[in-house]
Amino acid sequence: MSRTVNVHEAKTHLSRLLEAVERGEDVVIARAGKPVARLVPARSRGARRPGAWKGRVVIAADFDHTSEDLVAAFHDDLEPHL
Repeated sequence: MSRTVNVHEAKTHLSRLLEAVERGEDVVIARAGKPVARLVPARSRGARRPGAWKGRVVIAADFDHTSEDLVAAFHDDLEPHL
């Protein structure tokens, strides 16, 4: 079931609207009759697992090296243009 409410009603009855979302209702918040936002259930990503990307990411050997040309280009942009 879908329900559209105006901003004033959303501010006044936020707790009730959140309960409706928890029950599976679709709640749309409108301003001047035009939909602006939708309340949806938050999704849990689950517990974080340190090291989950181990072996899936490779950092290039020259990751920390920045060419002099690139450094100079950034410094040239800092100079005032007259």
